[in-house]
Amino acid sequence: MERSLTHPLTWAMRPDREPLTLKEYEGKGGYAAARKALTKMTPQEIQKTVTESNLRGRGGAGFNTGQKWSFVPMGPTADAAPRPKYLVANADEMEPGTFKDRMLIEGNPHQLIEGMLISSYAIQADYAYVFLRGEYTTAERRLARAIAEAYAAGYLGGNIFGSGFRLEMRLHSSAGRYICGEETALLNALEGKRPTPRAKPPFPQVSGLWGKPTVVNNTETLFNIPPIISNGAGWYRGLSLCADGGTKIFGVSGRVKRPGLWELPMGTPLGEIIEEHAGGMREGYTFHSVIPGGASTEFLLERHFDVRMDYDSVMKAGSRLGTGTMIVFDQTTCPVGAVLNLQRFFARESCGWCTPCREGLPWVVNMLQAIENGEGLREDMETLERHVHFLSMGKTYCALAPGAMEPLHSAMTFFKEDFLRHIHEKRCPWK
Repeated sequence: MERSLTHPLTWAMRPDREPLTLKEYEGKGGYAAARKALTKMTPQEIQKTVTESNLRGRGGAGFNTGQKWSFVPMGPTADAAPRPKYLVANADEMEPGTFKDRMLIEGNPHQLIEGMLISSYAIQADYAYVFLRGEYTTAERRLARAIAEAYAAGYLGGNIFGSGFRLEMRLHSSAGRYICGEETALLNALEGKRPTPRAKPPFPQVSGLWGKPTVVNNTETLFNIPPIISNGAGWYRGLSLCADGGTKIFGVSGRVKRPGLWELPMGTPLGEIIEEHAGGMREGYTFHSVIPGGASTEFLLERHFDVRMDYDSVMKAGSRLGTGTMIVFDQTTCPVGAVLNLQRFFARESCGWCTPCREGLPWVVNMLQAIENGEGLREDMETLERHVHFLSMGKTYCALAPGAMEPLHSAMTFFKEDFLRHIHEKRCPWK
């Protein structure tokens, strides 16, 4: 089978990692899906196809993409569907251990543009924004060039493909805060405001950017749209090893032989990704544990190697698929020190909007630092457990603090003896 039908996200990328030019992308069938969508399909037909494909958002939440679009008001009048409408690509990839979106944008920026064009037509958006992580300067340069090429070719602007549909696209380079990855904080930042999360409801699909209907989709999610439109929902579902549709960019970092990224069927087992694609552990190192979906997911152990990497299976195993980019830890890494390092990041990146996150995360950092230094007390474990409870989902304004508690909670479950050794021996046993 052609690689384009098995690896729809990466099949067209060049081995030298240079971005595809517009001519190269067109030569591989680029923008044919957009032409089909805008000239032969209605917005409702596109939404239905994407819904039936079982494409779930690749940013971590895993909500069905087509269903998310369906919440946008549609209709011919301003009363039925306020205008303008907006589509935003969330490319603010600041989750520690995650680097999949950077690879996609740098390798084939036109596929993102085409995905955004189709998605914008599906919700009848007038404007599309790419909200890009500020440190991604190479991606910014390549994407800006691709947007200019798309405008020159008539793929952006007015009367695209003679359909009467108009779309303006802008690239926004973020000032750089982790909280901007939360979709409503991203919208505030895009409006020039302090990037703090918004209360929901109303949800962005009804009242988002400047109070108008807005959809925020992850970069990898949008990369999936052109192949789904070209090949159909049934084909896309058939790529997967589970109920979730399609392929997924999985990544591994840590002391493995071949750290990197691979496009694999959704539902590929955890152990296969680490042992076969990443090559297993380097010589002299043994596997200890893994965070499977970026820093804000719970640890898994070697006994979880049979777990399929899809949203439901990883959830049943006690963690989350998240971004699908995993951090592997070896036997030389102190679990307390590793979690302390993660909590420092989350505490620093808190927007400070709600008290549990603003005050609780620094408190967690101080307690973990004391334990790591050999100055911890037995009652610190109970205090940490209370923080895990009071900073959980539903008790804070957004998911930043609950995400920070996930690796801490699982570390205290799986590696409790390591915490206690620090306290009883009054030192870090790994030093």
